[in-house]
Amino acid sequence: MPDVEVSLPDRIDSEIDRLIEQGEFLNREQAVEELLTMGVSAYAPTEETDQQEGEDLFTQMTDDQTDPAARDDDGGDEYTF
Repeated sequence: MPDVEVSLPDRIDSEIDRLIEQGEFLNREQAVEELLTMGVSAYAPTEETDQQEGEDLFTQMTDDQTDPAARDDDGGDEYTF
């Protein structure tokens, strides 16, 4: 694992110490690693969705529904379960 040296403002350093004292992290190394990971994850690209801007989930769900009677199944007149 690569070593990185970082200069932090006093306020951030104090906040990390406070989180360790509160038991959020076992030690400083774990705290810095997890906090950096969360920060990098916030900037990770998200998966693109087909949902257009302004389109809500309800609209998408109703648009995706189809009427079973309108299907073009060539299954004959037999009942299926």
